[in-house]
Amino acid sequence: MANEIGRKASELKRQGDHLGTQAMHNPWTERLARLGYLAKGVVYAVIGVLALQVAFGQGGETTDTHGALTTLSQQTGGTVLLAVVAVGMVGYVLWRVVQAWMDPDGKGTGAKGLVTRAGYLVSAGVYTFLAVSAFRLVLGSGGGGGHGDQSAQTWTARLMSQPFGQALVAVVGLVIAGVGIWQAYKAWKEKFRDKLRLDGMRPHQAEWAVRISKLGILARGLVFVMMGVFLVQAALTANPRRAHGLDGALATLAAQPYGAVLLALAAAGLVAYAVYMALEARYRRFLGA
Repeated sequence: MANEIGRKASELKRQGDHLGTQAMHNPWTERLARLGYLAKGVVYAVIGVLALQVAFGQGGETTDTHGALTTLSQQTGGTVLLAVVAVGMVGYVLWRVVQAWMDPDGKGTGAKGLVTRAGYLVSAGVYTFLAVSAFRLVLGSGGGGGHGDQSAQTWTARLMSQPFGQALVAVVGLVIAGVGIWQAYKAWKEKFRDKLRLDGMRPHQAEWAVRISKLGILARGLVFVMMGVFLVQAALTANPRRAHGLDGALATLAAQPYGAVLLALAAAGLVAYAVYMALEARYRRFLGA
């Protein structure tokens, strides 16, 4: 009986690996992934531009990824653009699953590699919800659920209501802050360079591409650190209202002394991150190429 179960498990694994290999080498996988990076860039560009408008007193608002989708849907021709973004998000999700399952980037099966690949699955889950929100907006049924701080505070309160809830919230906060620190380290050490075909650019273009990418990844990392710290504070004070999403992190910067300057810097960094996503869409190396 045990041998039969083992045989079936091995057969299922072989079939799964075969399907994964087919997906990984299908040209549409790369096309959808590139569209996904571009769609992600569009979302961060909207967030950054709106925050820049706030910083310079030109209206706008601090918002998160869901809010950026709503903003897109309200523009002239926004439904068409949002539909493209929604499809791109699906492509990004599929690519993240391929990265986690088939490991085309060669992260390996060591502790560090498995953590990284697990992170790809978490990212796939996050962008699945974002894709669903985009499709709902395209169909005119709303984005679903609360956005920004409201959403962060709601799920924080729910998590705190569970056994050991405060500890769980603190762990989540530390993980998010850790991701932010890793992003900052990645930017500082320029670990993103190997994924880009910089030889496809002129030397001065490649130099500026690296500078903008560093700024963008660093800015996003620092915002993640802020969100993680907010969650830890919420856990330590047992107060879900201390939790903040991306929009809350930007609003907090704006409320500090010289807040307009801080917000402008963060917003410019998020726009730079959008440019980095566009560079990934155009110049990223796929499947070890």
